[in-house]
Amino acid sequence: MDSRCVNRVATGAGVGAALGASIGALYGTYEAFRYKVPGIYKIRYIGQTTLSSAAVFGLFLGAGSLLHCGR
Repeated sequence: MDSRCVNRVATGAGVGAALGASIGALYGTYEAFRYKVPGIYKIRYIGQTTLSSAAVFGLFLGAGSLLHCGR
């Protein structure tokens, strides 16, 4: 793998993580208020949703960039 390919995969993973974090934060906030999560647990719930969504989106966008890099 050349440096251009590694740069492309890292950029894809970064963009995916940023997109996933923003969507996860919005969805986590919505769910926390919808299901009436009590007190300080709201912040924990929103944080978990944000990080897990960022990890999944980043993984898939990075993997997709890796597959396209081989062409």
